[in-house]
Amino acid sequence: MAIFIFIFSLLLFVFTIGYHLESSIKINNLNITKISNEQRYQHYLYFSRSERLLYREKAREMFQFGYDNYMKYAFPQDELDPINCRGRGPDIERPENYNINDVLGEFSLTLIDSLDTLAVMGNVSEFQQAVKLVIDHVRFDRNSTIQVFEATIRVLGALLSAHLLIIDPLQPFGNLTIEDYDNELLDLAHDLASRLLPAFENTPQGLPYPRVNLMTGLVDGSRNDTSTAGAGSLSLEFSILSRLVGDPVYEQVARRAVNSLWDKRNNVTGLLGSVIDVNSGEWLGQLSGLGAGIDSFFEYLLKNYILFGDEADLRMFDDAYRSVTQYMRRGRVNCMDEEGIHPIFVNVNMHTGQLATTWIDALQASFSAVQVLRGDIDEAICLHALYYSIWRKFGVLPERFNWQIKMPDVLFYPLRPEFIESTYFLYQATKNPFYLHVGRDILDNLNTYTKVECGFATVHDVRDKTLEDRMESFFLSETCKYLFLLFDEDNYLNQHGANHYIFTTEAHIIPLMAKLRRKIWDLNEMTSYVENTNDKQTYTHEHELINVNRDLIKVEKNIISIKKKRANQTSCQSRPISHRHQLPLSANLLYQVDEMVGVITSQP
Repeated sequence: MAIFIFIFSLLLFVFTIGYHLESSIKINNLNITKISNEQRYQHYLYFSRSERLLYREKAREMFQFGYDNYMKYAFPQDELDPINCRGRGPDIERPENYNINDVLGEFSLTLIDSLDTLAVMGNVSEFQQAVKLVIDHVRFDRNSTIQVFEATIRVLGALLSAHLLIIDPLQPFGNLTIEDYDNELLDLAHDLASRLLPAFENTPQGLPYPRVNLMTGLVDGSRNDTSTAGAGSLSLEFSILSRLVGDPVYEQVARRAVNSLWDKRNNVTGLLGSVIDVNSGEWLGQLSGLGAGIDSFFEYLLKNYILFGDEADLRMFDDAYRSVTQYMRRGRVNCMDEEGIHPIFVNVNMHTGQLATTWIDALQASFSAVQVLRGDIDEAICLHALYYSIWRKFGVLPERFNWQIKMPDVLFYPLRPEFIESTYFLYQATKNPFYLHVGRDILDNLNTYTKVECGFATVHDVRDKTLEDRMESFFLSETCKYLFLLFDEDNYLNQHGANHYIFTTEAHIIPLMAKLRRKIWDLNEMTSYVENTNDKQTYTHEHELINVNRDLIKVEKNIISIKKKRANQTSCQSRPISHRHQLPLSANLLYQVDEMVGVITSQP
């Protein structure tokens, strides 16, 4: 018996020691992993001023290289073919080539789309020269059938932005005024919008046909399908034009399209589809997501509210955001927790909310910027982190990424700006140097993989970095602009612009002006503009910028009441200053996202 007790005690001792030893090893392994993760990402915690200034100039050089070569080899054509150093216009021989003809209309697209980038970068003389070239050379009486959406966001928005910059009494980007300027850019914008109007005529649902011929006004009768974004993201530019020229028709037709789409959302899920028949109002594409075909619809609901102050837009956005969160968002409830799956917004069926695909696309990357404007910073950080991991895996962002197999479904990268846009917005909201590192990675990779003889080329395949001979206009209008602003800490847009400007979906800057809050054809709706500060009322001049706190705008019957913001407030809900010295996500969460995407395949 004594021997038995001795053996039992010995076994119990060995088991106990082994258990504690095993536990210690596990704990130590956890500590090692944690330390390893912190070491893996600790370089993101600091970004020197000298490096920031260096990359600001690299961003400027990137834009200038593309712009100068466009002017040298392509102007007055629409785009630059950067590999063969030549211009590109519409594909006249193949009218069905929508990839080209939807965008290119023989109106010097890249020049127009680049105007306010020149201004933001402080290149006053080139801006003035470019405006004169547009005035002298651009006409819209062209036999070109173009897409209404692309012409609106790229051309109409650019003309309106440049016009407002020229007449801005503050002139914060240098003296952009032009001698003897007589509203020629506004006249061109008015002419273009009038040529787009036939797309809205005689449509039973109030939805515009997707394409129209600029000379004849004929719609492209072979296609009645249009995207939700294409039909529902015209209201910002059209409403600005209406309020500048005093003609309600442009705002009315664009608003009617938004309301028509909104009325057709599913009455259970509250979701909209991505493709709809203009004539019948039937949803042809029942996939609902945040990417291509629907992305800017949500963006413009919120930005319409910011610019025009109509609370109906905010209510629609809030309802849409709730539906998106309820049915599209997967993963842990609190994205900052370390337990559970990292959040992802998936594509679903609009009627059921059930999973529809296992891919997400590059345009969804812009939704983080929308979340920043809403003040949902943590969620924006988590969504952005997912796309940053995808970028790091391939060096650029594939058009579609299959999160189930961790590989791209659509392989090309056409120099899109959406991920860069969200990087910029998150840096402005957090001032965390992490996002400067992200911007540096983006800029370096663009120079490494896409810079060619005369510009920057589309990546045909993100796996082997083969290229296509095309540089779309949004590269200069958006991609380069957001990169430059990310590193240009002293730019007026970064010092004061969050309260004075919004970006259109094509990154054209629009000032928050009192005049744009007024429907001059309906003076009974808004009769005065009152700025209430310490019970003192001051009436603003119609061109004066409104210092807007986007959380506090309140539209009442006849008055826009605007509360003054403290000098250190931003227009979005910023993170505490203490967070600037931490990673936006913990090192363990960043590691988790890298594993989820396939950047890292095993424990170190």
